[in-house]
Amino acid sequence: MVAGRRAGTKAGLSREQVFDAALDFVDTHGLPALSMRKLGATLGVEAMTLYHYVPNKDALLDGLVDRVMEVAFAGLDEPGAAWVPWMRDFAHALRRALLAHPGVLPLAGTRPVNSPDALRMSERWLAGMRAGGVPLGRAMDVVNVVAMFTIGHTLAEVGRTPGHEGSEPNLDDRADELDPAEFPNLTEVIATRAGLDFDSRFTEAIDILLAGYAALPPSSR
Repeated sequence: MVAGRRAGTKAGLSREQVFDAALDFVDTHGLPALSMRKLGATLGVEAMTLYHYVPNKDALLDGLVDRVMEVAFAGLDEPGAAWVPWMRDFAHALRRALLAHPGVLPLAGTRPVNSPDALRMSERWLAGMRAGGVPLGRAMDVVNVVAMFTIGHTLAEVGRTPGHEGSEPNLDDRADELDPAEFPNLTEVIATRAGLDFDSRFTEAIDILLAGYAALPPSSR
């Protein structure tokens, strides 16, 4: 009876369900708490069942990043001649997905996206940008710089240190300690919120990055 239930449960799972459950777990409990055993319990199966979908813990971590990227770029068209607006959409889609799953941010910044599906997606992006006149080396630079900035900006925006959530310093916490005579600009920032809007900062920075790349002279790279 138990074996039959396990087989039926296994047959009812999909790779997407496993990774979506892992994303929900990490969002709720944090990345350090994730294990195959705990994920299995969340799905109502034993850890061994998950090995039909994920060969090991490293593959699970890689798959979390891949899954976020899949969700982020599901509705993104292929780039072409108008590669600047495409890259803008790329950046905003990535930020939205990372904000929805902030627990994956440390992984997104340290683990390459190298699953077969992710590699095919990257190949299409590069082909599209080259068709739009961007040399291969520069296309790689643009995608990597925009992705790294987006990940770093979103990590700062979320403001969580893995394993130490809630202990992060905050400028507002120092408001009562700042002497306006010594720190007139910082006290004005705290009072007016000037320069503290993450949305406008991100949008402007991405536009500046892309405008800079678009203005570069042709390159053979």
